Amino acid sequence: MVPVKVQKISFHPPSRSYAVILSEINGERKLPVIVGSFEAQSIALALEAMETPRPLTHDLIGLLINEIDANLVAVRITNIEDGVFYASLDINGEITGKRSIDSRPSDAIAVGLRMKAPIMISDELFEEAGLSESNYETSQNSEKVLSVKELEDRLQIAVDNEKYEVAAKIRDQINELKE
Repeated sequence: MVPVKVQKISFHPPSRSYAVILSEINGERKLPVIVGSFEAQSIALALEAMETPRPLTHDLIGLLINEIDANLVAVRITNIEDGVFYASLDINGEITGKRSIDSRPSDAIAVGLRMKAPIMISDELFEEAGLSESNYETSQNSEKVLSVKELEDRLQIAVDNEKYEVAAKIRDQINELKE
């Protein structure tokens, strides 16, 4: 298993969802995993270590693991079948023993980040679905996706410079992303 970190989360227009980019810690390979908007938000909250007034679902899972005196040993993303990624939460406790609990990768990542557990990807999965640094850069450049905030900043610059045609195109991009 190869240790990874969450490099970033970006909007993925073709699927109208988000891509969590997992980056090999001691290498250059990357693995994009498509997740829903709620899961992307939960992962982003965990990355920013933001506190919420009440526990969210992924916080609750972490609290349950702690309450049964167990530890989250690792998050493992193991394979892909028909475009669907599979993952598990590996827990260990005196009462529970060693357990591997099936999970969606998005949920596993959100819980793992909160509990500061290592996120691991099987080498076979990297071979099958991963991208090298150069392939990743090429794919990023070919379909550069800007966030709404970045587009709004560019819109303001275009308006300030009285480039109204450019501003109209940017406005249309923002509207497409917000739909």
